Amino acid sequence: MKGIKLGLAILGIFAVIGTANAAGVGYIDYAKIIDNYDYAKQVTKEIDAKGLEMQQFLVDKEKEYKSLDTPLKKQTFEERISQEFKQKETAYLTLKEKREQEVYNKIKDAAKAVMIEQKLDAIMDVRGVFVGGVDVTNSVITKLKTSK
Repeated sequence: MKGIKLGLAILGIFAVIGTANAAGVGYIDYAKIIDNYDYAKQVTKEIDAKGLEMQQFLVDKEKEYKSLDTPLKKQTFEERISQEFKQKETAYLTLKEKREQEVYNKIKDAAKAVMIEQKLDAIMDVRGVFVGGVDVTNSVITKLKTSK
């Protein structure tokens, strides 16, 4: 019984010390950062342009398809275009994933730097915070703009 009381007392001391040393939690509005980060805007434009390029490809191929006169030519055309489009789609999705990951990593690095500078324990997305925390969104945006 004496050991349990001593253990609880030690736990209580650690809880008080841990609370005293806690710096807090920051949060960011990821969407706001994306809207205010030029590199993210550039990446979005690049991805959108590739998407429009794919749409134009389909429009052009549809016109070609309509000009074909036999079912065999149409079937052969469909098979060939289907293959081409799959390759374009794969390239598009690969590019999109790569570029979005680059943006995410840059934001994550800036958030880590802000976390260290402001001596925070963690930085979360605003959607994960119900109450409390420190909004460091503008600090992360500033960090991104100054670190080219």
